[in-house]
Amino acid sequence: MSKKIMIYTVTFNPSLDYYVKVNNLKTGAVNRTSSERLTVGGKGINISLALQKLGDKSVALGFVAGFTGREILSEIEALGIEHDLIEVAGRSRINVKIKSTAETDVNGAGADITAADVAKLTEKLKGRLKAGDFVAICGNAPSHLGNEIYSDIIYELKAVDGVNFVVDACGKLLTETLRHKPFLIKPNLFELCDIFGLPYKVDTKIIAEHARKLQKLGARNVIVSLGSSGALMVTETQQALFVRAARGQLVNSVGAGDSMIAGFIHEYIKTGNYFKSLNFATASGSACAFTESIPTKEQIDYVESLML
Repeated sequence: MSKKIMIYTVTFNPSLDYYVKVNNLKTGAVNRTSSERLTVGGKGINISLALQKLGDKSVALGFVAGFTGREILSEIEALGIEHDLIEVAGRSRINVKIKSTAETDVNGAGADITAADVAKLTEKLKGRLKAGDFVAICGNAPSHLGNEIYSDIIYELKAVDGVNFVVDACGKLLTETLRHKPFLIKPNLFELCDIFGLPYKVDTKIIAEHARKLQKLGARNVIVSLGSSGALMVTETQQALFVRAARGQLVNSVGAGDSMIAGFIHEYIKTGNYFKSLNFATASGSACAFTESIPTKEQIDYVESLML
């Protein structure tokens, strides 16, 4: 990766993710775990971790609070990820990820973030950004901040010319940013269908058609992640690309979309080629789904070899 380009990730709601395996989970009854682990999480944090495993440097920004926030800071520092996280009121969330006959997630609410806290975050980024840098704003934000909060951040940061914004969020949090022409957005199939009121079973022609509608609203490039089916991308160079995912056993879907974004940024900075970047991104997402955590470069390369 060029030393001149820096990647920043923004996570409003970093978390401690508590993964438990329960054989045949029964609701309304006492269940015992067969295994458990605790990791730091949040979409932007996951992207920073994935980039680190690819040999790329990033800076993780966002908000932490309370004793859980202190543990998140401790874990991030132990992992060697550079950060500039802001301590705020409340308590950072704990997410419970239950693996049984199906995957079940119970996600916490998160810290008490104010408009003044967001302004502080924006100023931190303004002081760091330069042309060519990437800023990935990912995940949910507290509802009291409004659906335009990510759009407002990008508007403020556009004062720095040539910054590449990547947005991975749901609904209006995502669509409100399109007026500022982000470099890349990555809705999954269900998020795309929710935006346009489509049935969840649609073919690639309809997916591409609606991805182009997001382009017309302002997105420069759009990747629609399709889970085990792969990914579809429409580019600002008028390409429509589709990559099939490798076959494999699903182990854990958490972080797969974040690994996809990290993989795309990594490969795009290296090659500037959309197809190579989409292919590597798809391999990254699949490799994550096939393992219990964020994949290594070697694991991604192996999965990509199965796709060729």
